Amino acid sequence: MIEVPAELAAAQDRFNGEEGRAFVAALPARAERFLEEWGLRRTGPAMYGMVSLVLPVTVVADGAPAALKLQLLDEENEGEAAALRAWDGDGAVRLLAEDPGTGTLLLERLDEGRDLAGTADSREATRVLAGLMARLVAVEAPAGMRNLGDMAAEMLDDVTEAVGELEREDDRRLVRDCAAAVREVAGEPGDRLLHWDLHFGNVLASRREPWLAIDPKPLAGDPGFELLPALFNRFDRDEVLWRFDLLTEVLGLDRERAGAWTLGRVLQDALWCVEDGETVLEGERPEVARLLLGR
Repeated sequence: MIEVPAELAAAQDRFNGEEGRAFVAALPARAERFLEEWGLRRTGPAMYGMVSLVLPVTVVADGAPAALKLQLLDEENEGEAAALRAWDGDGAVRLLAEDPGTGTLLLERLDEGRDLAGTADSREATRVLAGLMARLVAVEAPAGMRNLGDMAAEMLDDVTEAVGELEREDDRRLVRDCAAAVREVAGEPGDRLLHWDLHFGNVLASRREPWLAIDPKPLAGDPGFELLPALFNRFDRDEVLWRFDLLTEVLGLDRERAGAWTLGRVLQDALWCVEDGETVLEGERPEVARLLLGR
């Protein structure tokens, strides 16, 4: 029987309440079920993030290394299997099996000890990330994927109330400017398959390719909405505009439109902060927005 890491249990309790506690309670039995049904043998200690548990395994039938991912289905990860099937290993980890009812996935085993965040040269890491991102957004999103158009409309509906909750005029101005940028592009939200959380820590080394993306939270939309994580992760104020220019060049994006959707990501984060009771916007994301706005 597996032992659920205390940090994962605490995160599920904090973010998902009763549903999260039920997920944690069911994890040992769920793991045993899929180890047996899919013919797997554990080969190492469990790994975990905020919402999932990953067991390193081998496929008994052929000895192939793999990873069993157990997670609580939510709006963000419910399209993960569909996205991985659409990419079919081109720039992303390959899906080997899935159970739609529980969201359990059997994935190609990558090198969990080496992620792109550990690359000393941040510019080289950004070039790798840009290349992967270009490959991923080249694919059209599968039918039924959550979409940026709906997301943008919901964000714009929440702007007025959020502005009223912010203490500082500079923050209120920033939110209004981000919203204005989104309104300019919201009519053409795009149809590309976006990873939505593609940062340096979500790229692992592999045997099949030097680097592959993991853990998508997919949606259909404009590739410009994909850029922000690469701008604030490993944050360096002096590199933000260089990274933005590189990403837009490699992906072949219109710079102004990509900037608008990047401001949309900042707006999304600001609205979440206000929803969580924060009244001051701090951190790297607002700083990215100010740099793109020339402030």
